[in-house]
Amino acid sequence: MEKNTGKIEKDFFKNFIKKKCGKGKDEIQNGPKFGVDVAVINMPNNQALALASDPLSLIPQLGLKESAWLSVQLTANDIATTGFPPMYGQFVLNLPSNFSQQDFQVYWEHIHQFCSDIGLAITGGHTGFVEGQNSTIVGGATFLTIAPQDQILTSAMAEPGDHILVTKSCGISSSAILTLSFPETVKNKAGIENYRKACNSFYDISILKDALTAVDNENRRYITAMHDVTEGGVLGAIYEMVTASDNGALVYDEKLPVDEVQSSVLNTFSLNSRYTLGAGSLIITCKEEGVKRTINQLQKLDIPCTKVGQITKKEQGIKLRREGLISDIVYSKRDPYWEAFYKALKLGWK
Repeated sequence: MEKNTGKIEKDFFKNFIKKKCGKGKDEIQNGPKFGVDVAVINMPNNQALALASDPLSLIPQLGLKESAWLSVQLTANDIATTGFPPMYGQFVLNLPSNFSQQDFQVYWEHIHQFCSDIGLAITGGHTGFVEGQNSTIVGGATFLTIAPQDQILTSAMAEPGDHILVTKSCGISSSAILTLSFPETVKNKAGIENYRKACNSFYDISILKDALTAVDNENRRYITAMHDVTEGGVLGAIYEMVTASDNGALVYDEKLPVDEVQSSVLNTFSLNSRYTLGAGSLIITCKEEGVKRTINQLQKLDIPCTKVGQITKKEQGIKLRREGLISDIVYSKRDPYWEAFYKALKLGWK
């Protein structure tokens, strides 16, 4: 029997989960939807509550500090796509029974510090220890923010004619995590310099600065939608955004930002940076008159930003042009990163 791994299938979500979401309420502006990571609930005085949930990581090969960074930043990234920073957070921890109190204190100290750094108050949750828990996913977090109803962005708001921008490089998180998890392998196969740069890029996984800079000041009026890159890479994130907004897209393969560091590391694990775990990149859709301004605004803070395509009408499909040929962008629910990671573990790579 085939194992179920990766994200839930789009059709199963649409035909089953979507129809079974408890009691409907009029104040829900944005509820569960494929390709949308943030829910929005209308409140009095034209305010709205935006909230997002993500898994919490505890990866021994990375370390406690690095796992805490992932746990905070990946959930913060979802809220950042609204154009506002997260304000409050709930944490649910189901930790391994052999996880020592000393290690827990170190892990939680870093959670506290990273939350403080982004201005987030931890308001509660649940903490427990579970016999037989051996997964690197040890719970989940929900982050919340409150902002004006008419200013909150979601990935479903992209419109035909918008330009598609991508910050930083493809494959940042996958290459960084694999490098930290298998340092000797990366040093030997990708080189010392690429190893060093990939390690440093681990702390580029946050897109909070990217998102808030993109909508800063007058530029907000040009930005129609934002979506962070996770499983499936940059092309997967674009597919999700386009599907959520009920549009099409044309993406130019040669314009996708592929840094030599990420490419060399991921080639070691037979991964394509365009299609694999890519937290650290932000997808932005922008009106034509705001493209140059948005790119310049980000570059002032040393955040690279590249125009890679355009939102089109739905009937034109979700397309990739590569070497003059146009094909469909195929969405896969299984990110190849996970197979590569566990294969390297099985082979005893160091």
